[in-house]
Amino acid sequence: MSKTTDFREQLYSRYVSAFKGPRDDAQDRRWYRWSEYKLVPLLGGLTREAAILDLGCGGGQMLQLLKDQGFSNASGVDVSAEQVREATDRGLKATVGDVFDCLLGSRSNFDAITALDIVEHFDKSEQLPLFEAIYAALRPGGRLIIETPNGEGLFASQVIYGDLTHLTIFSEASLSQLLRLLGFEKIEFYETGPAPKDLKGRVRGLLWRIVKAAANAARIIESGETQRLWTKNLICCCRKPL
Repeated sequence: MSKTTDFREQLYSRYVSAFKGPRDDAQDRRWYRWSEYKLVPLLGGLTREAAILDLGCGGGQMLQLLKDQGFSNASGVDVSAEQVREATDRGLKATVGDVFDCLLGSRSNFDAITALDIVEHFDKSEQLPLFEAIYAALRPGGRLIIETPNGEGLFASQVIYGDLTHLTIFSEASLSQLLRLLGFEKIEFYETGPAPKDLKGRVRGLLWRIVKAAANAARIIESGETQRLWTKNLICCCRKPL
């Protein structure tokens, strides 16, 4: 990452071995099943030869999902050599590198860019240059898919304070403000939340709707307002104009 401070460099050098631990195959399976409902629909309309870049690809979860969905031209970049090694050991195309360097050397190269659990690792002074570089790296009509902690989530503090490398937390309003400033359009937001992949998921979804109704009731009493996104993370999909 550009402008990385010393504490981030030290944390990222041992991000997996010291903090994340080995991959949990059961967790991976649950994530893939959840992603079929939450992320795969956002890829609709892309050809299977579309050039896709996964920023902060980590151990290759998203790259594996793209491969399983038939996308043949997906690649990733991550600053953590440990995590990139996991991805390449799985036969995925990933490189160790600075996200800014990768983007600035890829003007109008990509049909889609995914940024899952990465933008929160940059401070506010880095956000504008980061999103400018993403915008420039997309082809006209290209899409950006983001997943990041939701500053207005019911359990946001668990995410905000659960990792020392989390430096900027967005809400729907603040992320939309940044994206519109740079010229992105068709900006849409989604909750992460339970996926109706089985009976348990459907029951959790029903209970979550009840919890949201209660939270909005409290919000109305306190401020006369409501909000749409209450999950601890949010998903955003937007487009670069044609």
